[in-house]
Amino acid sequence: MYRIAYCSPLNPVASGISDYSEELLPYLGQYVEIDLFVDRGMTPSNANLRRALPVLPLDMLPARHARQPYAAVIYHMGNSPVHSAIYAMLGRVPGVVVLHDWVLHHFKLGYRAVQHDLDGYKAELHGRYGAAGRRAAERMLRGQLTDAVFGMPLNEDVLNRALGLIGHSHFLVERARVVRPELPVALVPMGVPLPPVIEPIAARTMLGLGSGPIWASFGHINPYKRVEPALQAFRQLRTVFPQAQYLLVGSVSPHYDLDSIIKQLGLTDAVMVTGYVPPPVFNSYVAAAELCLNLRYPTAGETSASLLRLLAAGRPTLVSATDAFLELPDAVCPKVDPDRSEQALIYHYAHLLHTTPALAVALGANARAFVAREHTLPRAAQEYVRFLAQLYGWALPEPSRPTLWEVLPEPFYGSTTTSSRPGPMSSSSVTLDPALSSVAQALTALGVTTDDDLALGDIAAIVTGLLT
Repeated sequence: MYRIAYCSPLNPVASGISDYSEELLPYLGQYVEIDLFVDRGMTPSNANLRRALPVLPLDMLPARHARQPYAAVIYHMGNSPVHSAIYAMLGRVPGVVVLHDWVLHHFKLGYRAVQHDLDGYKAELHGRYGAAGRRAAERMLRGQLTDAVFGMPLNEDVLNRALGLIGHSHFLVERARVVRPELPVALVPMGVPLPPVIEPIAARTMLGLGSGPIWASFGHINPYKRVEPALQAFRQLRTVFPQAQYLLVGSVSPHYDLDSIIKQLGLTDAVMVTGYVPPPVFNSYVAAAELCLNLRYPTAGETSASLLRLLAAGRPTLVSATDAFLELPDAVCPKVDPDRSEQALIYHYAHLLHTTPALAVALGANARAFVAREHTLPRAAQEYVRFLAQLYGWALPEPSRPTLWEVLPEPFYGSTTTSSRPGPMSSSSVTLDPALSSVAQALTALGVTTDDDLALGDIAAIVTGLLT
């Protein structure tokens, strides 16, 4: 079997890419021998993974690769501080980059701050994007939110270092081809496990929820998740369905005054903000929801694993009509334009689905069937191997052993199995000194998630120290 080096965050590092890798690796390991490389001092919490695969400190990769070269080196890059060591190693040992976010601006700002190199951040923005980049850097470092940075991805050096690129959307791979036309690229579907079907009535009973229509949005809540137009549409829906409830399941950005918005709209009694919940409870909220909203604009050019998990659960889901989300079939999830029509579209889609139950059932069934057909873990592993074989001139490997371990969907609340994986700390647990607020706010604007809130405080402190 070919032997590869695989560099990625893994749990307990709180990152969606940790989950992604732990679900993919058992299937990829059917084709190739894998050495895992992680930040020094990190021990994966997944016992199956530790038993099945060697786990090595990332700083050992150059020596091991020089002594006995790997057939391929894979780096997972995303818009999060947890990728700092991987980014640095990519500059030393070339390899294939799996780019999870087109925009790496938040990562780059944090990385430069930790390196005490804000001048480098400003110089890179100016050098790549001219005067507009210089102005954006100045505004970001003053804590002034600017959507312009979503058009300044700061990913060019990652693309230039890569020997090949794997992306999960046409949106991402086509943009990569524009930046570096000669770079070998592959579109590989993101794989997710198909969860068991949980009856909505059972989930509502376990969670103590009512029988009226239930909306739900999942994940870290910030201004780019389109919560305000969704809440306005929900208020309109309540005139028709006064018992409707809206669940906001996830932590809230410390710089987003969600409570005030809810109060101003008169929805305090109808909207529940859960904060972080463990996976079993999270999955039960998914099952309880009659309609899920996975809205975001602007985006970092990501393929949303959380969206695929909602679709896999068979939940009717609305998405924003932008970037990679446009690639999803209309029969799988309706799309909402992030413009002046947004509130009206959310309301009318929701009203149609709530008053036409057969349509909602069909939409959910389409969603689950789509994931079961297009986004399986075996297919994702097969496409990885196909691209590596083409890039490195391998004979195409065939699966030579069973999956390394069984990938089980997270349990749900009330099941006999509980999750042992620690969850990320909610944003309410993070307190930043007021003096750091402006820089922290700028980082939040770039897509800080619940995974990054602890790093946010450290980075903001460094940036503030460098600016004073």
